[in-house]
Amino acid sequence: MNHKKKSLILVAAVVLFSSFSLIKKNAISKSNFYKEEMEKLHTAIENNFHDRVSGYYFVDLDPAKRETKFGHKREYSWLWALCAMFEATNEIEKIDKNANLTDGIVKSMQPYYDPAPPKPGYGEYIVKLSKGQRYYDDNQWIGITSLDIYERTRKKSYFDLGKSMYDFMMTASDTKLGGGLYWRENDYETKNTCSNGPGILVALKMYKATKQKVYLDNALKIYNWTNEKLQTPDGLFYDNIKVNDGSIGKTIYSYNTGTMLQSNVYLYELTGDKKYLKKAIEMADSSLLYFYGGDKFRDGYWFNAVLLRGYQHLLKYNKDLKYISGFKKCLDNTLKENKNEKGLFTGNEGVYNLVEHGGMLEILARFAYLEDHYNLAKQK
Repeated sequence: MNHKKKSLILVAAVVLFSSFSLIKKNAISKSNFYKEEMEKLHTAIENNFHDRVSGYYFVDLDPAKRETKFGHKREYSWLWALCAMFEATNEIEKIDKNANLTDGIVKSMQPYYDPAPPKPGYGEYIVKLSKGQRYYDDNQWIGITSLDIYERTRKKSYFDLGKSMYDFMMTASDTKLGGGLYWRENDYETKNTCSNGPGILVALKMYKATKQKVYLDNALKIYNWTNEKLQTPDGLFYDNIKVNDGSIGKTIYSYNTGTMLQSNVYLYELTGDKKYLKKAIEMADSSLLYFYGGDKFRDGYWFNAVLLRGYQHLLKYNKDLKYISGFKKCLDNTLKENKNEKGLFTGNEGVYNLVEHGGMLEILARFAYLEDHYNLAKQK
C-alpha cells in the first residue's frame, strides 16, 4: 500500500469516526432533553417557590392570589401542592440515585400533621397557622408515594407512613349509596372519584407490600363501587356523586381516569386476571381520544401527571407507545409556548401555582425515564 492510499484511508477513518461521534453525541443530547428540562424546572421551583426564611413553600408567587381563610392570609402552600412535589421528587430519585429529595419534602409536610381522632392524618394547611379540614385524597396521594418509595428503598418509615394514610382514609367509608369514600372529613355531601380512585391504589399497594387479603378485599369493594357509580359510558369517570339524591357531578378530569386506569393495571399485576388488563387498555384508548386528541392539555398539569402514571404503568404489559405519543405532543407544545424567562410555566392569569409546577416536574421526570428506555423520537 503506497503512502497516498494510506493517507486517504486515514482521512476516511477520521471522518467516519468523527461522524459516528457526532451522531452518538447528538443521540445522547436528544435523549437527555426531558432530563435537562426537569433539572431546570426543579431549580426554578426551589429558587422561586421555596421560602428560605420560613422553610415553607409559597403556593403562589403573586401575593394577591394567596388565599384568605378563617381570617388568616394563607401565604404558604396548601398540602396538595406538597403532595405534588412529593411524587415529583420520588420520580426524580428513580433516575438520579443521588438526588435525596423525598426526605426533605416529608419534612416540609410535618407542620401539616394533625393527630386528631379518629385517626391521625395531614390537614390542608400548616396546623399552627390556620387549622382547616383534612382531605382524604391529599392523604391518599401521600400514601401512594410513600408506599412506592418503600417498594423502591425498603425504608420502613415509608411503609409506616403509607399504612397510616390507609388507616386514615378508611375512616371515610360508610354504607351510604352502597359504599365508597367521602372526599373530605366531616363533609358528607359527596363521594368523589378523586378520593376513591387513589384509595384503591393505596389499598392495592398495601396488599402488594404485605399480601394481607383484607387490603385486596377493600380495594375491590371501592373499585367495584366506583365503576358502578361514577364511570361514564365511554369508560372515563365523572367527578362525584351527591349522597342525598344520587345526582352526578359530570365534570371529567384526567386524574380521575388516571387513578382508575392504574388500578386496573395493578389488579392485573396482582391477580393475573386478564379482564383488568383489557379494561385498562379500553380506558387508555378512550382517554387518549378525549384528553390528547389535540395538541394542548385539557386540564391542569398535575391532573395530567396522574394519568401519565397510568400510561407508564400500562407499558409494562402493553408496549404500544401511542398513549405516550399523544401525551408527548401536548407536553412538547407546553414546553414551547408556556415557559417564561424564569423557567416557570404561565397561563392567561400569570404564573401557575406550585401544584401545577409540581405536576409538570413529575411529568418531566417520568419523560426523562421514558426517553432513557424507549425510542420516543419515532413517535408522531
